[in-house]
Amino acid sequence: MRRATTAALGFLLVAACAAAALITGVVGHDVAAASAAGPCQLGNKDGQIKHVIYLQFDNTHYRRDNPKVPSDLEQMPALLHFLTGNGTLVANDHTILISHTGGGIVASLTGLYPDRNGQTVSNSYEYFQPTGVPKNTSTFKYWTDTVDGTNETLPNMVGDGGQTAPAPWLTYTHAGCNVGGVSAANIELENNSTAASGDMTRVFGEGSPEWNEAKSDSTKALADFVGIAVHCAKGNALCNTGNAKPDDATTVPGSDDGYKALFGAKYVNPAITGGKPCVKATDGTDITDGKGNCGFPGFDGALAKNTLGMIAQMQEHGVPVTFAYISDAHDNHVLGRASGPGEADYKQQLADYNTAFDTFFKRLAKDGIDKSNTLFLVTVDEGDHFAGAQVTPDSQGNATYSHTFCPQTSLTAVSPCAAGQIGEVNVKIGDVLPSGQPAFDIHFDDAPTFYVNGQPERTNPALRKLEQDVGKATAPDPYKNAVVPIAQRLADTVEEETLHMVNNDPKRTPSFTMFGDPDFFFQTTNLASGCQGASVCVNPGFAWNHGDVQEEIGNTWFGIVGPGVEQHGLDDKTWTDHVDLRPTINALVGLHDGYLDDGRVVTEVLDGKVVPNELREGHVSEQLGAAYKQINAPFGQFASDTLVASTAALKSADALKYDGIEAAIANLTLERDALAGAIRQALNDAANGSSRIDQNAAKAWLNQARSLLDRAHALAQANPVS
Repeated sequence: MRRATTAALGFLLVAACAAAALITGVVGHDVAAASAAGPCQLGNKDGQIKHVIYLQFDNTHYRRDNPKVPSDLEQMPALLHFLTGNGTLVANDHTILISHTGGGIVASLTGLYPDRNGQTVSNSYEYFQPTGVPKNTSTFKYWTDTVDGTNETLPNMVGDGGQTAPAPWLTYTHAGCNVGGVSAANIELENNSTAASGDMTRVFGEGSPEWNEAKSDSTKALADFVGIAVHCAKGNALCNTGNAKPDDATTVPGSDDGYKALFGAKYVNPAITGGKPCVKATDGTDITDGKGNCGFPGFDGALAKNTLGMIAQMQEHGVPVTFAYISDAHDNHVLGRASGPGEADYKQQLADYNTAFDTFFKRLAKDGIDKSNTLFLVTVDEGDHFAGAQVTPDSQGNATYSHTFCPQTSLTAVSPCAAGQIGEVNVKIGDVLPSGQPAFDIHFDDAPTFYVNGQPERTNPALRKLEQDVGKATAPDPYKNAVVPIAQRLADTVEEETLHMVNNDPKRTPSFTMFGDPDFFFQTTNLASGCQGASVCVNPGFAWNHGDVQEEIGNTWFGIVGPGVEQHGLDDKTWTDHVDLRPTINALVGLHDGYLDDGRVVTEVLDGKVVPNELREGHVSEQLGAAYKQINAPFGQFASDTLVASTAALKSADALKYDGIEAAIANLTLERDALAGAIRQALNDAANGSSRIDQNAAKAWLNQARSLLDRAHALAQANPVS
């Protein structure tokens, strides 16, 4: 759910392309250098792949949220059968922490964990100002924006060495391919703001015609300039127009290296329609905003019919690589509320999505874009916990819910809600804590990050007392019919480092993070008016919680179809996470990034003929990949066990126990980082074809990984969550 909350690289360079990589951060591999206006040079070893279509859903599930109601994908058979009938659906994929739309998309597009792409907390985050007071800002900014144009000038997408994280289109434009973006996080303009930190200012410049339009008519500017872009190969005719702008690779103006881009439907649509202002959705209607303006329909309007219609138009007219987002089906933006599994409007939305995919695949096939020459990858940004009653559908398969507010009149007892209640349990965090806390703010969330004024050291007594109080706090949960602890896991800066939640901007590091009971959503402000002044209240406006550590939230899926992909149908065994998608795509299309990907090539879903020889030898790469995931992934076993120990440490008032556990986690993480770094380098080198994996080194790494996991597990067992 693309919901804004209110408080809410030094690169590995390839020698032959070092000059270009210093600016762009990317280089090609296994393809000849593209000429200035040369054709797109995609292709596996057989040169079959001519198109790449990457689609990322918001909150769309393979698994059922109610065992009596078919899952989202089950209700979209046109998509589900396409993926399982022609390729592989991996149902054991995982998101990152904190898992929200922005972070999930960015990690998937870049192949980088949040500590290397900047979005360690999303969809918004806080940073400490020079005064020591935290300030909230949005994740959703264009790739080369800063945090704040005047107050904080580091890149929003801060990567290795404090530089701009490498943009996902660069590898492809440098291979001569135009790349389209439709609603995917941060690769198009994300807002129509004319502030110093706004997208309109960064891309078009203060006083430009586009900037002036945004200043005078923000609604029209949203439709004209936000959410849609084409990043062109150098010299490509699509961008040989006065409407194209320099396509900078970093926050530094002039880092475009001669590349250009079209930003917004006002300029993209005519370029791919022969001059027409509107693109058609899959149902034949014009793609417009709520006011009838041709162009971007809004992120909530990124319905399947709109996104797929835009992608088809791009693919058919000179944009062979596209990255796109499709909004969730379980939020009713007309009624301003969430919908539950089996609810009529939810079912209808999924039926409409199914029709859109059926039309999309048939349209592309008619135009010669199909599984024989196109790589399709479809995935989701995060999983969800459904906060609501488990309703039994009627004989027609429809479930009925109560969309009413349910205030809790006491903090020590449960106030019953209506039958079939739906909605997250909102909690005003300050009201369930003892008085006398230090000044702090939080990122409003199911898993709130706490920012204590002044950014004190983790051992600060006031901060430690706040952590302990949060660990002891309780609130009534009508769904459990009990007063329950609000916190299930706790992480301070030591464990946040383990979870890849500390990036190269120290001002953004949270004082600590509380991973909460998944029924709850926490904020510092008063709850909605329907809550009648209560401190805890069920709010039917939202019912799908994420960001947290529960398996239903962390578990996601991806489906992949195309040349070089095995037809395995359903694979629910192979353990992957978001950062594995990028290197897997690259391996299939014969490209590689000029930086170390944090993911690994998922060879389990690929035809051995297209896997680089260096990754095929003795299956050691798959063994290393599996071990690497468990020691390094935010939802891997190492992170899970150290988080248990971290929770015991932060809840404890025993200083010796706290210090001992924290030191153990820090030391294990240092060892993990070194081991993961060595395995990552070896897997990247093998994927790039630059060197084979040393068999003896691999055996030693596997033994070290097993030892590391055993010691982390022993630490968790010795310090269970109370």
